[in-house]
Amino acid sequence: MRVLVTGGAGFVGSNFVRHLLRNASEIEVINLDKLTYAGNADNLLDVSADSRYRFVLGDIADARIVDSILQAGVDSVVNLAAETHVDRSILDSAPFLHTNVLGTQVLLESARRHNIRRFIHVSSDEIYGSVQKGEFRGEDATLAPSSPYAASKAAGDHLVSAYARTYGLPCLILRPSNNYGPRQFPEKFIPLVIANALDGKPLPIYGDGLHERDWMHVEDFCAALLCALRMPEALGVYNISANNPMVNLNLAGEILRILGKPTSLVRHVADRLGHDRRYAMDSSSFRRDLGWEPKIPFEEGLRSTVKWYEANAQFLERTRTAEYCRFYERNYGHRIIVSHVKASRSAPED
Repeated sequence: MRVLVTGGAGFVGSNFVRHLLRNASEIEVINLDKLTYAGNADNLLDVSADSRYRFVLGDIADARIVDSILQAGVDSVVNLAAETHVDRSILDSAPFLHTNVLGTQVLLESARRHNIRRFIHVSSDEIYGSVQKGEFRGEDATLAPSSPYAASKAAGDHLVSAYARTYGLPCLILRPSNNYGPRQFPEKFIPLVIANALDGKPLPIYGDGLHERDWMHVEDFCAALLCALRMPEALGVYNISANNPMVNLNLAGEILRILGKPTSLVRHVADRLGHDRRYAMDSSSFRRDLGWEPKIPFEEGLRSTVKWYEANAQFLERTRTAEYCRFYERNYGHRIIVSHVKASRSAPED
């Protein structure tokens, strides 16, 4: 089976590519990634020589690149390419519409033309909006996105559903809760707290810090993705969560405790515009239909994540550099296919 993974140089994508190569010997992987600021070819240097892996530099919204990949023979598409940072979407929503909406449409259209047998689209729990208590219990719950990011993901979901209904494209939409683990760009909450704490810098906490998220280790989500990939009869929409709710203030405190750092590093800052208070989803349908269960206890997963960042200070340093293209070409050689789309990077936000 040949699988196109989009966004495979990002946090979830790179962990998923590695998971496939390690656990699915029957699968060949093509990784299409634009290598924007959060995409990092370093994430997959250890598998770059694997004969079952190929990297293509390009934009999922570029139909020429997508068509050239799919017409060469691909069985399934797993769409992980996305702009994901809510704060950035508030400052400028245009890149989110480009990738999360137009990019999704380009992938769907190419998949339709080339009779792809499986299209898996990775969405987000944020498209449901905030829930005061309890859980969103059905995948047919009303979508109520609060941020431009969430709205762009909801739009992508609607496109996938429309292609499934109109053209009969075999599509599966997965809506995971917050992922955490190694190789996450340090603009997201957990790696940002770890990075700042390691440097003895203040930890910015929005508002009162009581915003709650459900946390799932990225390896558990990768296992869920592989499970879905191997069950082509699973179609429609599924929520995936690990039932590890925690408010941001407590989570920051736990990271500080693991690192032996003082709680005085916590700094409350003005709340984010439109900040959702709480996310919670019921994932019993996915567990029942696909036989998946999360295996990594949150305490264990968080500790191993903190230790990974401690042991990989070079990763945090490289996320602060401006340009990677020459580095990629030096390390990948002929294995990197440089398209007419130019990769660019910018420094992470403060």
